[in-house]
Amino acid sequence: MGNTNSIHTVNHPHDPVHKHRVIHRKRSTAFSALTLGCVSAHSDPVSDCSSQTTAISDGDQGSTLKEKSSFETCLPPLYANSSIDLQEDETSVAYKDFLKEYPQYQLTWIVDSLRRSDFRRLDRNSETYVDYMGGSLYPESLIQVHTEFLNRSVLGNTHSVSNSSRLSAFCADEARQAVLSFFNAPPGYTVIFTANASAALKLVGEAFPFAEGSSYILGADSHNSVHGIRQFALQRNAQVHYIETTPCGGLDPSDAKNILSNHRPQSHRASPSLFALTGQSNISNSKNPLSLIKYASSLGYCTLLDAAALAPTSVVSLSDTPVDAMAISFYKMFGFPTGVGALVAKESFLAQLQRPWFAGGTVDVVQAPGTIFTMTETPYEQFEDGTINYLNLPAITEGLRFLSAYLPFLPLRLSSLTHYLVTSLSRLRHEENGTPVVQVMSRIPSRKLHSVGEQADTGSTISFVFLSPTGEMLPNSFIEYAASSQNISLRTGCMCNPGGAAALLGIRENMDLLYPGVRMKDFQRQVGQELGVVRVSLGLASNFQDVWKVLQFASSMAREQSRTAMWNTWADEKIGRAY
Repeated sequence: MGNTNSIHTVNHPHDPVHKHRVIHRKRSTAFSALTLGCVSAHSDPVSDCSSQTTAISDGDQGSTLKEKSSFETCLPPLYANSSIDLQEDETSVAYKDFLKEYPQYQLTWIVDSLRRSDFRRLDRNSETYVDYMGGSLYPESLIQVHTEFLNRSVLGNTHSVSNSSRLSAFCADEARQAVLSFFNAPPGYTVIFTANASAALKLVGEAFPFAEGSSYILGADSHNSVHGIRQFALQRNAQVHYIETTPCGGLDPSDAKNILSNHRPQSHRASPSLFALTGQSNISNSKNPLSLIKYASSLGYCTLLDAAALAPTSVVSLSDTPVDAMAISFYKMFGFPTGVGALVAKESFLAQLQRPWFAGGTVDVVQAPGTIFTMTETPYEQFEDGTINYLNLPAITEGLRFLSAYLPFLPLRLSSLTHYLVTSLSRLRHEENGTPVVQVMSRIPSRKLHSVGEQADTGSTISFVFLSPTGEMLPNSFIEYAASSQNISLRTGCMCNPGGAAALLGIRENMDLLYPGVRMKDFQRQVGQELGVVRVSLGLASNFQDVWKVLQFASSMAREQSRTAMWNTWADEKIGRAY
């Protein structure tokens, strides 16, 4: 027999008979009016924020405009002000100058109140966190809500019909519906829970019916998990074709269309082909046009969107962009839980996939000994191997409700901070000879945003390198050490994106010289420097103080005395470790 011990029935939450057949999960009211930032202090935070989430998810432009105007015409309340507004030091002076240049930033005051209520630990620990592309920070209230739910509930393995199992199954179904609503998915989509976005991408790669004559098209500026799908394509004699990266990352839409057209599938049945698009690069800050998905689909390609870097701060609508499958990671969106991602896919697309194995939970009947097996009838269950992470799935529902309240404000806020940071870094000069301290390599936003609800043309990631007074690149290992000593959490390296890193560093031709078995140390010896960049990425809880601290750190590299002191400390520690 299969590993689904018994059959359970979980109806859609809006099913009129649902209340008679499924255990209800009582929502916690731990999300305060201040935390959610979308209700008055005397209103019901659950019902009011649920309606706002629905309005945003359903694309109700009228509601969004009313919401937008109410925030734009109101001054920030006193509790929204941070301590920086009440001081007269160097930081507060810089903040006032920043507001003169970016007055629209004040429209996002609600996120400042969020920072003070849900991310107090940052200031308490004097930590500057600027690695949101690596992982978002969890809001304290989300942990509180989830902990309270676990404390009062009894959850069991979903492969049963007991009360505890039924509650787990209902929470999982509720989480799937929340994901579909958040991404405005039309009928025909389902959600497969995975360990992360990489696992979601692997599900597609290993099960896609590549064959001789098939093509796999992808951009060079993609995450390694997207590159890794080429192994499944090559094993089945399919062709792999890359869309080259521009010098500042991303891809040229014209080049992409030419490659897609030149390798269009001749027969979808005999030689199915796949186009994987990176929604936003995790190193170059480039957003690729989602319209390429519709173009590829018109040519007969199956389409896959890596939205892991895009979804945390951008609105993604599957009604507007009906991609066949999309990969996401929830910890990158709202920080908790880690170890849970999803593949949001059309059921018609899943029907084309051919899984190379089966596991507990994916089958209905298994002959043992023998070779006969029957997959379960439910499409998403055919791809969820073993037991799903049922203890953490309820946090997905609450996390998406939480993020929905703030997502409209993030592009405007982060665009202002990114513009300011890029401009300020580019102006830094060494005190010895006036040469640049920093070389910004990632794509720079082409325009400023001015109102809540606008979408940015890039992300909020800045990739750069520090330069010595003579113009040589300072080692990234030194920069990371120096930043850590000042409680700044940033990232250095190639960010699991070799194509994007090669484009930014100008070493595309060196890629052609690689050989099987080559190690990073060999590649770096060939290039003559450490490979990678310094990456600062902003997100949900970022504010002006974070950007200012990064600038203060960068300014210390412009002063010979402070730079030399940090270098000597780093060098001494390296020697100590070597011994």
